[in-house]
Amino acid sequence: QVQLVESGGGLVQAGGSLRLSCAASGRTFSSYAMGWFRQTPGKERERVASISGSGGTTYYADSVKGRFTISRDNAKNTVYLQMNSLAPEDTAVYYCAAGKDPWYPGDYWGQGTQVTVSS
Repeated sequence: QVQLVESGGGLVQAGGSLRLSCAASGRTFSSYAMGWFRQTPGKERERVASISGSGGTTYYADSVKGRFTISRDNAKNTVYLQMNSLAPEDTAVYYCAAGKDPWYPGDYWGQGTQVTVSS
C-alpha cells in the first residue's frame, strides 16, 4: 500500500511557474514508477508525465513537453513536477500516482491539488 500526498498547487499568472511535490509513504518507493495526471471537469484524466523507479526513464504528454519536468528523490520518497511557461489550459486538478507500469503508473492515487493559471 502506498499513500501519496500532493502539495504546491495554487494560482499563478500565465507564463509563470509552479512546482508540485508528492510525498509517498512506505519503504519501497524506488520500486514504483510515479506519475502526474490532471483532470478538468467533463474531461478524462490525462497523464501529464511519468518516471521510472530509478528515475532513468521519463514520459511526457505532447502538450507539456519542453515546459514541464518530472523528477524524483528516492531518498526523500518524493516526486516533483516543475511546471514552467504555464498557460490557462494547464488549469486542472493535478494528481500524483504510483504504480508498476512506468507508462501509466495508476495503481495508487493522491487526493489531488488544484492548479489555476490566470490569463
